[in-house]
Amino acid sequence: MAYRDEPSDGVGQLTALMRGAEATEGEPVDPVERRRRRRRRLIATGVVVAVVLGLLGGYAGYTLSAPLPAATGEIELPASQSGPVVVVATPPDGASAISITGGDDYLGPELGGIPTSNGGDDPRPMASITKLVTALVILDAHPLAGPDDPGPTITFDKADHDLYDAYYVRGATIAAMPTGSSMSLHDALEMMLVVSATNYADAVATWAFGSRAAYLRATKDWLAANGFSRTTVVEPTGLDPGSTSTPSELLALGRLAMANASIASIVGLPALDVPGLAGQGNTNSLLGVQGIRGIKTGTLDTSNLLFSSQLDVGIGEPLDVTGVVLGGFSHDTVSRDVRAWLESIRSGFHEVTAAEQGQLLGVYTTPWGESARVVVGETATLLTWSDTPIVPTMSSLQLTSGADGEQLGELTWTAGSRAVTVPVLLDGAISPPDQWWRLTHPFELG
Repeated sequence: MAYRDEPSDGVGQLTALMRGAEATEGEPVDPVERRRRRRRRLIATGVVVAVVLGLLGGYAGYTLSAPLPAATGEIELPASQSGPVVVVATPPDGASAISITGGDDYLGPELGGIPTSNGGDDPRPMASITKLVTALVILDAHPLAGPDDPGPTITFDKADHDLYDAYYVRGATIAAMPTGSSMSLHDALEMMLVVSATNYADAVATWAFGSRAAYLRATKDWLAANGFSRTTVVEPTGLDPGSTSTPSELLALGRLAMANASIASIVGLPALDVPGLAGQGNTNSLLGVQGIRGIKTGTLDTSNLLFSSQLDVGIGEPLDVTGVVLGGFSHDTVSRDVRAWLESIRSGFHEVTAAEQGQLLGVYTTPWGESARVVVGETATLLTWSDTPIVPTMSSLQLTSGADGEQLGELTWTAGSRAVTVPVLLDGAISPPDQWWRLTHPFELG
């Protein structure tokens, strides 16, 4: 009878082994077989030992080479500091306006809150600022090649001489103009703009265009061509209060005048430089104060001043400031108010210390017990305008170990479009752990 080979269960295999053992029990063991069995036991033992040693070696290799955990700590950024709020001292009397070019990184497109006008923008009497309009209209018809060009020679006749007496009885500012005397156009403009000689403004306007009426027509055309729609000139000197303009248009007039090299050089003269008449002082007593370099005073019942300043506020290039006051109480009060106005703008720029070198930012500690301070590497200062917010930001810090003084990152303060960056340093050393700590803290690695 034939049987199929069937798989044996574990009990059957154990029974067979026991039978084999019984069959050999008491029987002598062949020496060859004994050696074979011993060899197998040694091999099995070696395999076990090798596996154990391999496991231990892998563990040691992992723990001794695995990445260390990062140190942890709380970083407290320095409090955001701003400078004091600046209150710009706008002139209190009459109407005033100002325009500023430069300092965009500090003031921004809105001039950092600086008021650009006060007292409205209605037309007011220009007084002797009218002479500046007259000078520009004359130079449009008879241009000078530059500040050193004397221009054509003007000879004054009896009618010009008679203007001296006519304006004298009206209390206007005048200067000698003998019949038959002559001077260059450049020097005549000095008489008009430096000492504000009314008779010279009238005489030179008539010389330039042939008559008062022709001058007025040319002036009307010039004003229209240059966009001065709210400026009116009824005579060349400003003695008539009917010659008016607005603060905003006078700012534009001032910038136009200072763009003319001849006029800019004349209005900046502290005194006359005309042969035979030199030495008489400029009516603008603020020349050289707060960077003022011109332009023109004017006085009727009230006092006016149109000025240009290169105002040094400590930011490299000075601010280019044009300002005007119309209807001030007196020449002295206008001068005082303009000084305070410019000084309040200048003092609004200040250096703020955002952090000191060595200032503590926090303490970092490692899982193996090392710790060190994190500090600001350099004193950080930032020049700002008024109370512009200063915002600190810091790069991410990743620290496991490090030497004393090692740079960990950077700290930046931003104010508007400007920023200053300083290093963040480790104050004290953080050493890596020893091998025993690594071997005994496997779950903190990786």
